[in-house]
Amino acid sequence: MRDTQQGGGSSDSGGETDVIVIGGGTGGYSTALRAAALGLRVVLAERDLVGGTCLHRGCIPSKAMLHAAELVDGIAEARERWGVKATLDAVDWDALTATRDGIVARNHQGVEGHLKRAGVRVVRGSARLTGPRSVFVEAPDGGEFTARRGVVLATGSRPRGLPGLVPDGRTVVTSDDALFAPGLPGSVLVLGGGAIGVEYASFHRSMGARVTLVEAAGRLLPQEDEEVSRHLARGLKRRGITVRTDSVLTGADVTDDGVRVTVRTPEGEETVGAERLLVAVGRVPVTDGLDLAAAGLATDGRGFVPPADWSRLETAVPGVHVVGDLLPPPSPGLAHASFAEGLLVAETLAGVPSRPVDHATVPRVTYSSPQTASVGLTEAEARARGLAVRVNTLPLTAVAKGMVHGQGGVVKVVAAAEGTGTGAVLGVHLVGPHVSEMIAESQLLVAWDAEPSDVAQHIHAHPTLSEAVGETFLTLAGRGLHQH
Repeated sequence: MRDTQQGGGSSDSGGETDVIVIGGGTGGYSTALRAAALGLRVVLAERDLVGGTCLHRGCIPSKAMLHAAELVDGIAEARERWGVKATLDAVDWDALTATRDGIVARNHQGVEGHLKRAGVRVVRGSARLTGPRSVFVEAPDGGEFTARRGVVLATGSRPRGLPGLVPDGRTVVTSDDALFAPGLPGSVLVLGGGAIGVEYASFHRSMGARVTLVEAAGRLLPQEDEEVSRHLARGLKRRGITVRTDSVLTGADVTDDGVRVTVRTPEGEETVGAERLLVAVGRVPVTDGLDLAAAGLATDGRGFVPPADWSRLETAVPGVHVVGDLLPPPSPGLAHASFAEGLLVAETLAGVPSRPVDHATVPRVTYSSPQTASVGLTEAEARARGLAVRVNTLPLTAVAKGMVHGQGGVVKVVAAAEGTGTGAVLGVHLVGPHVSEMIAESQLLVAWDAEPSDVAQHIHAHPTLSEAVGETFLTLAGRGLHQH
């Protein structure tokens, strides 16, 4: 049985270990668990709660709330479309948040339990580097730790702020505290049309709020395929959300009953009043207090800590590795990418062969209504690289299950053009109900350089939404029943 006592020092005075992980979010705890499973002694320093932003303030609580929003939307659909005489009396905010918090608590207990069973020593306190292989943790059971194999930086990110806008957790909120602000507002202005802003706009609209969504770029989800942005905006507007693109906030005043903001739009200045202003303009890496210079490291000017070797996620200082939101692009700053990065680093430190993380095949999902999901290159990215492409799109309503759901949506496939034929699949882009559960197939197709003719040999169940994905590939392979 492996000795779970870390190093040669006492349990409350630091000591020597194999691996020190700073940060207990998805990237940090996945690194710690995998390293421990490979027989390494691990110290995990976390100043807040293990699980990080994703578990406590982001992915998990927000998707719990979005599921509740889906149930609310279902009541309206049942009544208006299917003749089911259902009514929504009210939303019990306390009961809703209690269910959300229970889900988070059970997940948190699960992570804590996994770490304990794996023999990972969790030290609860702020950590700072004191050298390339040494870390000091300010905690009753902390002290100076040294690592024989290496140190892993996994300190995550926080919401990006805007000058002059000070979040108060009630009227002006960030994505970290939006779900925990008191009660349901009657109106919300969401600043930022990326995945986080779109999800929060969708949630609040489902809960009956009047919602205005403001994005500085020319379209929502500006990093996604233009077809995705177009169908998403159409779906949100159909639900009654006011969408303002090419628009920027020029002023904001907190009032007794909310906030009044001035927005510069292509049509001119517009003043919007709302009970709550939600700032979702991105996230920035957290490195404050880490003392990177003590280990000979520095950020890249944007706050990221870049690896010198992406195949190992190792910095220019040997033995210091980076995972999660501290990584610059092409790492997408997504929790599921952080898991993979943690596995890679742990296996690297243990001397176990491990494939580099292929960030180009990490799926991207927005859990709004409608949902979006994509993997690989957009059409514009492929053409910008000088690639000849073949593109096929299919509305979800072209298949029977899409008609059943009645929410619209589209499947778009971008593939390489090879002479008169079609080559490898470069990207797949989905909009519509449940597409977050449909993207896994396409991730494999892009990662394995599959061609539409390969996919065309396989049968999709009927009737399903995924049948639309199969039909899109069939058409590209020249075998489609519905030519588009």
